Amino acid sequence: MQLKKKILLLAVLPLLASLVLIAWAVQLEQKGLADRRRAQVHATFMSSNEVELRNYMALAMSVVDPFYGLGRDDDEIKNEVIKRLASLKFGSDEHFFVYDLRAGNGPQASPDLGGYPLIKIRDAGDDSALRQLLERARQGGGFVTYSGRRPSALVPEPKLGYVAVLKRWGWMLGTGIYLDDIDALVRQLDDEIEQSVDTTMGWIAGAGGIGLTLIITFLLGLRFSENKASDAKLTLMARQILDSQELERAHLSRELHDGTSQTLVAIKLLVESALDRMVGATDAVKSPLVRALERLKEALADVRGMSHRLRPVMLDTLGLSAALQNLGEETCAGSSIEFTLEVEGEPAELPDDVKTVLFRITQEALTNIQKHAACTKVNVQIVFGKSALQLHIVDDGCGFDVERVRTDPRRGIGLRNMRERIETIGGRLDLNSRPGRTSIVAELPNSAIRRFWAANGGLAP
Repeated sequence: MQLKKKILLLAVLPLLASLVLIAWAVQLEQKGLADRRRAQVHATFMSSNEVELRNYMALAMSVVDPFYGLGRDDDEIKNEVIKRLASLKFGSDEHFFVYDLRAGNGPQASPDLGGYPLIKIRDAGDDSALRQLLERARQGGGFVTYSGRRPSALVPEPKLGYVAVLKRWGWMLGTGIYLDDIDALVRQLDDEIEQSVDTTMGWIAGAGGIGLTLIITFLLGLRFSENKASDAKLTLMARQILDSQELERAHLSRELHDGTSQTLVAIKLLVESALDRMVGATDAVKSPLVRALERLKEALADVRGMSHRLRPVMLDTLGLSAALQNLGEETCAGSSIEFTLEVEGEPAELPDDVKTVLFRITQEALTNIQKHAACTKVNVQIVFGKSALQLHIVDDGCGFDVERVRTDPRRGIGLRNMRERIETIGGRLDLNSRPGRTSIVAELPNSAIRRFWAANGGLAP
């Protein structure tokens, strides 16, 4: 596994595991908190309702006590009490109820309490609610939680009741409060807790996303840095290769010029001297020497041409412009191509590396033009600008498809060589071609030229 993938796994997996554990812990804690808050709210609400019911029963007993204390058990007194209890209202569906505990046929609802006898608010048709209330009454009274049907809607809902016993009259006096409000409150509380959990999960997801983004950004930055370093190394290597080639070419050029060329010159002089001394010799004797002399002259010209192409002496002695002028004239002389050289701006002394690269680009371009362009004119222009040095090579040939040549691995080797050469010294190459005009522009910023001078131990002269 690659190092980058290992780093990614080591960074991402612990982060994801931590986020999952945090999310699980948050959900668990939120669930416990919800249960505790729900129980707390329920207890608080029930306590509040119990206090409220006690107050209502105290109100009812304040109505009953004056009559109950008279010691009378006749129906007139009882009916008066029932009438007064019926007039007490504390809600649209809440009321007081009275049941006769001594009725032989079962409990009897008081007929004057708004028409809401307990028998009509039983659970699902059974009398479990009534039995619970009676059981509590027999135990001396108190609170009872049961399910009752709301009179205005006849919908079963939880209800908290409170009953008291009037033993002498055999009555069960009670009232109740519906608990649907507590359910709505609990649902609201659950919704708030769920929303809080969702918000917390959103923050956790956001933190995870930010963490992953930072990790990915770091890895991309690492990769970019590595690619940049690799590109720099490749550029340096390409430049070193080109420098080595130029050094080798210069060495071969000197060897050919100072060694082989001088040897051929010496042989040529010896042959010429021999011919001069052969006065009166027949043509049969002189003819081979004459042919040998011609071959020597051709070989000497070839060696000088090879030496010049490998490393032109003018480039080191007279400068870039003179070397390009000589190169253009030699290349185009045998092809009936008109060559012109123009120099714009104030010529400046250039480092050897820059002169060599521009010379090789021109040499490659002229070779391609001679082979493929079928042109009649070639113009080379050197522009010494304020911000950059530009080399323009323009011909009026047939042109070619730049994109097709660029993507074809079997073609455009020379163009790639030109581009790589200028890029190794910090420049760039632009190429445009159409029938009748092909333009190559090599541009090198002046800042790159100054770097070369600084690398050579000094500033530009």
